[in-house]
Amino acid sequence: MKKEQISELFSRFEEACYDLEGLECWSGRELMGIFNYQDWRTFTSLIQRASKACESSGERIEDHFVVYHKMVLLGSGAERKVEDVALTRYACYLVAQNGDPNKPEIAFAQTYFAVQTRKQELIEKRLLDVARVNAREKLSKSEKKLSGIIYERGVNNKSFALIRSEGDKALFGGKTTQIMKKKLGVPTNRPLADFLPTLLIKAKDFATELTSHNVIDKNLYGDKEITKEHVENNSEVRNILINRGVKPENLPASEDVKKVQRRIDGTEKEILKEIRKKKK
Repeated sequence: MKKEQISELFSRFEEACYDLEGLECWSGRELMGIFNYQDWRTFTSLIQRASKACESSGERIEDHFVVYHKMVLLGSGAERKVEDVALTRYACYLVAQNGDPNKPEIAFAQTYFAVQTRKQELIEKRLLDVARVNAREKLSKSEKKLSGIIYERGVNNKSFALIRSEGDKALFGGKTTQIMKKKLGVPTNRPLADFLPTLLIKAKDFATELTSHNVIDKNLYGDKEITKEHVENNSEVRNILINRGVKPENLPASEDVKKVQRRIDGTEKEILKEIRKKKK
């Protein structure tokens, strides 16, 4: 997400916040527009799912979701009574968690409502953390998909591990997975990808998806053909990176993605803790 878009969304969420008996709240109707949803009925389905998640967490729904009615001005100049919902920060977070993650507004909201201080630089950092975790999950799914495809084509578990290793060797300029682990300080029992920066996780994912596609498209069978395909794809991805001034084997290690995931997972507890402080 570009800095300009982050800055614009940051301002919109800040301006939409209002005080309700000492608690910061947001109008469901206003959030619907910021979240880029057009229909109130569709948006209320997100609110309903969020309220169920709230109840499941042990919180009282009425403490975070307050239904009320207000008058709105129509184009004709007349007024009409409509339903709205006042949402606490925790409620907003849960609504965002139940939204369409492909919408940049939803991705931003998930982080905005998670960061207590609402400082823009912290939001930018957390968005990068979320992007890295999502990229790692996507790579795991791509590798699982590839394994499923090639197991039907004469490749067993041992051979699949070798294919992945040869792919890494091509991506990292001749350096094996084990050499890269040692270079980056990765524990021997952990996957290399858990400590790679987002760019390289996505590079591995792209090469893996290419292999999956071409194994089917070219009707490849057996270790030799599939290994050759995977090596070529990783080599091509490496060439793209090299041409853009990025040498994969020279990039530093990133924080353990499992630690990043745990930090993200602690969000709900932190939001509730902050809300309870403000209630006292």
